[in-house]
Amino acid sequence: MQADIFSTLQDSYQKGIFSLPTVFYFSVDDIKKTLTLDSEGCLVQDGKTVEDADCVCKTSTEMFNRIWNEGYRPGVMDFMGGKIKSNAPQLLQQFLQAFGK
Repeated sequence: MQADIFSTLQDSYQKGIFSLPTVFYFSVDDIKKTLTLDSEGCLVQDGKTVEDADCVCKTSTEMFNRIWNEGYRPGVMDFMGGKIKSNAPQLLQQFLQAFGK
C-alpha cells in the first residue's frame, strides 16, 4: 500500500515548502525510496541513491499508513520507543506539509 503512496507524491507536491534541495531516504519495511524535494518539484527514486540523506526515516508499513492516510502525528514516545527512527524529525514535519498533510 505504501508503494502506491510514493507513486502519487510527484502529483501532490506543493512547491514553496523546500527552497533548497533536501534529500529524504525512507525505509518502510521492504520498500526503500530516496526523494529529493526542492523549489520545483519532487523526484522519487527506488532504493538508496545517496550516502548521506538530509533526513532518514525508518518505520513500519502500519505506522507509515497511519501517518499518511489517517493523519496521525507521531509524538516523542514514537521516536523514543523506536516506532519511527529518524535523524531529523523536524524535516519529517516539513515533508508532510509539502504534500498537504
